[in-house]
Amino acid sequence: MSRKGVGLAAFDRSRLTSAQFASHGSSLRSNDAQALETQLSVFRSLLQQFAQTHAKDIRSDPSFRAQFARMCAAIGVDPLASSSSSSGGGVGGSMWAQLLGRSVNDFYFELAVRVVEVCGATRTENGGLIGVREVREKVMRGRMEGAPEITDDDVLRAVGTLKPLGSSHAIVRVGNKPYIRSVPRELSTDQSAALEAAQVLGYVTASMLMASLGWARARARTAVDDLLASGMLWVDKQAPDEWEYWSPGFIMTDLDAAPAAAAAAATG
Repeated sequence: MSRKGVGLAAFDRSRLTSAQFASHGSSLRSNDAQALETQLSVFRSLLQQFAQTHAKDIRSDPSFRAQFARMCAAIGVDPLASSSSSSGGGVGGSMWAQLLGRSVNDFYFELAVRVVEVCGATRTENGGLIGVREVREKVMRGRMEGAPEITDDDVLRAVGTLKPLGSSHAIVRVGNKPYIRSVPRELSTDQSAALEAAQVLGYVTASMLMASLGWARARARTAVDDLLASGMLWVDKQAPDEWEYWSPGFIMTDLDAAPAAAAAAATG
């Protein structure tokens, strides 16, 4: 009996078949990539038309502006990033500037400047870690009457424009709350956990960290001591049982709320 497919000829056919499969696969990937690029090009074109039609709403309505920015992100377009397709005769280097004029583009850059000012002015109070909502409220208090409303989303995007300047300003999350870190250092996992614990009651102790997180005392003390050294926690050495490490933001919030509560009681 003859045995087909045995010997050098079989190996040659196998190599030929593999090469054909590889060529076909490469062709399919190329076609898929071209189709995807075409779809994205269509999406970007439609997005430009949408932006031009609703430019006024994007400028004036912060909720509409946030929805538009999310649409851009969904197809990989950053409205605040430089655009390689911008022409020399354009009004600016970003999609905001090209489609809507410099007003929206400058809005975020001016907001970023105000955010930096607020972070710098409050650094001695909070150690360089301040809530996004607190920043927004401080910025709004310093704006002229009739100025556009600012949302937390606007503040987050404004901080994003500072990335080319390095890591001096960044968004970090402590629990579910976003903060702006304005000191050039990263928080360790232990430091983040200690800060998150301090948000519950406004303070934390080494014993609380040991009980809730299962840490050894040395680990708990190291975390709070590092945060204390950077000014992100304040210590109360007169606490009855053991030292309490307080969140500066919690203390300042209580101090701000006290006059309002006193005024309400007086008028009541």
